[in-house]
Amino acid sequence: MNRERAPIRVGIDIGGTFTDLQIHDPRQRIIRSYKVATTPEDPSIGLIRGLTEASQRYQFALQDIGYILHGTTIATNAVLERKFPRGALVTTAGFEDVLEIGRHSRREIYSVWPQPASPLIERKLRFGVVERMTARGEPEIPLTEAELSDLVEKLRSADVATVAVCLLNAYLNPDHENRVAERLARDLPSIAVSLSSEVSPEIREYERSNTTVLNALLIPVVRRYLERLEGRLREAGIGGRLLIVQSNGGVCSPETAAREPVRLLLSGPSGGALGALALSREFGAASLVGVDMGGTSFDVSVVHNDRIEVITQGEIDRLPVRVPMIEIRTIGAGGGSIARVDAAKRVTVGPESAGANPGPVCYGRGGVEPTVTDANLVLGRLDAEYFLGGAMLLDLAGAQRAIREKFAQPLDLPLEPAANGIIAITNTSLAAAIRLSLFEKGLDPRDFTILSFGGAGSIHACAVADELGIKRIIFPANASTFSAWGILHSDIAHDFARSRVMPFDEMAQSPLQEIVTSLREQGESQLTEDAIPENDREYRLAVDLRYKGQAFELTIPWSGDRVDAAAIKATRDAFHATHKQRFSYSNPHDIVELVTVRLTAVGRLARESTDEEDVPVSETALRHRRVWLGDAWHELPVWKRDALRPGTRIDGPAIVEEDYTTVLIGPGWEATCGPHRHLIAVKNGGAR
Repeated sequence: MNRERAPIRVGIDIGGTFTDLQIHDPRQRIIRSYKVATTPEDPSIGLIRGLTEASQRYQFALQDIGYILHGTTIATNAVLERKFPRGALVTTAGFEDVLEIGRHSRREIYSVWPQPASPLIERKLRFGVVERMTARGEPEIPLTEAELSDLVEKLRSADVATVAVCLLNAYLNPDHENRVAERLARDLPSIAVSLSSEVSPEIREYERSNTTVLNALLIPVVRRYLERLEGRLREAGIGGRLLIVQSNGGVCSPETAAREPVRLLLSGPSGGALGALALSREFGAASLVGVDMGGTSFDVSVVHNDRIEVITQGEIDRLPVRVPMIEIRTIGAGGGSIARVDAAKRVTVGPESAGANPGPVCYGRGGVEPTVTDANLVLGRLDAEYFLGGAMLLDLAGAQRAIREKFAQPLDLPLEPAANGIIAITNTSLAAAIRLSLFEKGLDPRDFTILSFGGAGSIHACAVADELGIKRIIFPANASTFSAWGILHSDIAHDFARSRVMPFDEMAQSPLQEIVTSLREQGESQLTEDAIPENDREYRLAVDLRYKGQAFELTIPWSGDRVDAAAIKATRDAFHATHKQRFSYSNPHDIVELVTVRLTAVGRLARESTDEEDVPVSETALRHRRVWLGDAWHELPVWKRDALRPGTRIDGPAIVEEDYTTVLIGPGWEATCGPHRHLIAVKNGGAR
């Protein structure tokens, strides 16, 4: 490819507070970052503003943008806020209450009056049709034309905008679901229809029903957003290819995203996990925990044995979602997390956030509740005159007043110890989230390196590592836009699955080959639709396995490239080993069952390599600043990240500033500037 004509690629991560951009200009072989405030009323406004301002700052034409890889929270926010259109569920007669029955597990173990999760579709809009597929996928009760006509009239009277169709055992035989979809397309063409056999063709009615309902309810929401976004891109003269980030870390076309929006629920955070995997390989850190602290949340992703865990079932707001997604643990802890003291002097920090509007008190946009960012500013860890590279001045006096009046005085504490208490509580919450993410996998935090990114995380990383006993931290360059950097390196990815419960032994070879062939055909068809050349395609196979009698499965990557007896045995052995690592035991002589076969079709997108940006360097700190550490003020050296060169060593405590984030090198730590100005910090006596 001629580099002078190669298109610019932009990765975009829209968060609750800021919209982050990473711009790869192949003509100059560098990647640059940019950041603008998120516009919650319509995130596409902030996105276009970011592209426009970045093009002016970095002197490229909007018409030269060839790819826009977009991570979005539009689907997540719709679920959390329950902002859905009116929708209906069509299911097999007698199964209308699956959404309400749910599972027997009880979340609030000690509550006398536990609060069940509310079903997404009310009872009067859940319609049963007389039909039945057996557990073998064979028609037992036919679906008649009279039933279909009656269903059409009920839906017409209900005046719904979207319909989820989830018939019993449709994952084995989708014939009846397809007939429902065909009839609705003919008689009610304005209604969006979502089929479980397409969205989540897997066992377990409750999870499959919830996933299909979520998808149906999100179709109008995501479709409207994408239509607005594509319209704004056209108005701005941007004709590049728009691709949307999915929960599995891959990207897809807007058409696919509008058809299956349930796959976007972890769209933004998955970019950070992909970036963590890329840097773990660059630094040879096979065990790495990526932590992304922004304005609203704290996301934890784990890289172990050179791979990120992809789970087949997640959860959002107490609702199960059965589609592949990168495993990410999220808690409500960010720079905007609000600190409060109640009447009983009980202290909380988060999960409620000040968000982008009004934001922390120090933003000067009307916020009145003290936040983590306000506390960091009061303690000197942030520079009021250099926030966002000086683009935004912070109100130090306002932050001091809010913490003094609403936090320090109720606790009878001086200002600085009160602000320090906010930070200590936050750090404990962050450490607990990391600890839980590792302990549940049988992993020891002391064996891991922290990769700290997000706009707020690098101030807290050393203290959190100290609490966990972790000795090494990587602070990537442009940490506050790191998720956008991960998105920038995404490829197209589509997941396909088919459930088939049977013993996983040599006798499974023939039916397994049949399933794999069918899934491969689906993958090839989708990548052809995406215009991916044959030599840029990759297919990854995995299987969900369990011991006979278990109610849960483990997803195991397929061993080798063939479906034969040797590969089945090797994959079964890998299951035993994974089970032992996860649960401390295995039963090699027990029957292993196959539950679901999974295939990921990957279309690799062409990309150019990058060089380091040529910027001035300095070997000394530019200035000093008073920072509260422990129980006193200290004069700390302040370094500029873009004034460092590889090999520069910084002894803690010290501050390292860049345009969109601040790094606090804690006492007892020393940091060295590595390639591309990544900082590698180690605890004194730790291994580099």
